[in-house]
Parts: sequence; structure tokens; C-alpha cells
Amino acid sequence: MPFAVKPYVSEATRFLQELKSQRPELEAEQKKGRSIWWDHPQDADLHAGFDSARVRQKAYVYGID
Repeated sequence: MPFAVKPYVSEATRFLQELKSQRPELEAEQKKGRSIWWDHPQDADLHAGFDSARVRQKAYVYGID
């Protein structure tokens, strides 16, 4: 007679599942926050300028010049 094995669910996973069930709007708020801080169009020319202005660091920065 085989035993029914329940998959392991960690305490952190259970906490997040309960939190999302109690606050269904939470995921939409997370996406809104991400769009405010992280999801912005990038300017390739600006980043190319940053890369060209970079000064190479010496191999051993603590040496005496």
C-alpha cells in the first residue's frame, strides 16, 4: 500500500501564499513600484559615453606610485 507523499512547502513559501491571499492587490502594487524605480527606457548613446570616459584601474591599486 503506497503512502501519499505531500510535497514540502517551506515556511517562507507558506507565508507568501497567505500574504497574497490576504492582500490580492499586493502583486499589482509590486509591479507599479517596479515600473517607478526600474523599468525605464535606456539611452544607448549616453551609456556609450560613460563607457568611453571610463579610466582603467591599475592591477594593484594599493601599490606605491
